[in-house]
Amino acid sequence: MTKKIKISELPEFDAAEYLNSEEDVAAYLTTILEENDPALLAAALGDIARSRGMTQVAKDSGITREALYKALRPGSEPRFDTVSRVCAALGVRLVAQPVHATA
Repeated sequence: MTKKIKISELPEFDAAEYLNSEEDVAAYLTTILEENDPALLAAALGDIARSRGMTQVAKDSGITREALYKALRPGSEPRFDTVSRVCAALGVRLVAQPVHATA
């Protein structure tokens, strides 16, 4: 008989633990951007920043560490300037693609 596992007994998933390369980060951000959800984007940038070290990302972006935590917490909606500065500090850029391919 298989032992049942309660959801409360499962370890909490942390995406930051799996963002080990530039390719991982790019794939993660691309997937998140497809959802078109600013709060989800902020949380994903927070995951990436934590994987790189929040203090270093704050320093590289010119944003205080406290403000960075606040801007990138789940459910926040950071300004584009903040997203842009964090992306630059992380070494990634957002790219626009057409939604519909032209025939």
